[in-house]
Amino acid sequence: MKTFLKIALLIVAVLLLMKLLPVLFVPVVLGILALLAAGALLASGLAAVAGVGLSVIGALLLVALVLLAALAPVWIPVLLIVGVIALIKRTSRSAA
Repeated sequence: MKTFLKIALLIVAVLLLMKLLPVLFVPVVLGILALLAAGALLASGLAAVAGVGLSVIGALLLVALVLLAALAPVWIPVLLIVGVIALIKRTSRSAA
């Protein structure tokens, strides 16, 4: 008798679940939609931050290039002097 009651209760529970299944799907579907909306918002925010970061990096590279071009009369002769000194040191070391 106990087994029959267990099976009967299980059948009633399954039938009740089948009857309430559409009602149970509503929160699940709303939760999935909320997660998709949050993911889209996060992705758009990340894209905006990446765009701003890339433009700032580009601006800094442009400033560095302009600075290098403006200071070329200073660093090119210094570079030549350092190169000549390194060449002289290398030739004196190999002769010894």
